[in-house]
Formats: sequence, C-alpha cells, structure tokens
Amino acid sequence: QVHLVESGGELVQAGGSLRLSCTASGRSIGSYVTGWFRQPPGKEREFVASISQNGASINYADSVLGRFTISRANAKNTVYLQMNSLKPEDTAVYYCAADLRYYYTYESAVNENEYDYWGQGTQVTVSS
Repeated sequence: QVHLVESGGELVQAGGSLRLSCTASGRSIGSYVTGWFRQPPGKEREFVASISQNGASINYADSVLGRFTISRANAKNTVYLQMNSLKPEDTAVYYCAADLRYYYTYESAVNENEYDYWGQGTQVTVSS
C-alpha cells in the first residue's frame, strides 16, 4: 500500500558523509515502522537502522552506531539515513523498508522478514 523510493547513494571516499533518503507515496510514511538494510557485495542483507512511526524509538546495528543517524520527516513523507565517517565496509546496496504496525518493537524492527514494503535499493560505494 506504500511505494518507497531510495535516493542519495553515490561513490564517496572513506571518512566522507552521505545522506540517503527514502520517500514514500501512496500512504503516509508516518503510519509505518521504517528500517534501513544493506547488502554488501556477495553477502547477505543485514540490518542497519530502524525508526518507529513517530521517531521516538530508534535502533542501530553495532557496526554503524555513532556514525549513522536515522530520522524521519513525516510531513515530507521521507525517512533519512545520515551516514558519517564512512568506511569501505559500508559499501553495499542500501534498502529502505516499511511495515504497518500498531507499535514498535526491537525484535520486529531489526528483522528484515517483518517488513512488507521495500524500495529498489541505492548503491553506496566507499573507496579507500
């Protein structure tokens, strides 16, 4: 019921910053728990960050904690992932995902199988 489009993925040097955007259409993104996941080359998809409908609850993977910030601007139907101090191991296709839930729980938010709606992905490449 919601269509998600990621943008902002680029080639960036290690230590640089990048902001990814996930824009929703068809429904208000404020109705959805939203997560960012990534899939490095040749590896399985992994959790990056998640945020509750109103932004009050947030979780991060240990690998990005302190470097990445997830936020949302519901009035703009957009969720962001600000990525700072980028490392080569951050290189991956980044996906935005959303799920309509009554409330946010950690166990569901970090599990990609709990999400019903996905964007097409955006490539982030960090050079050394």
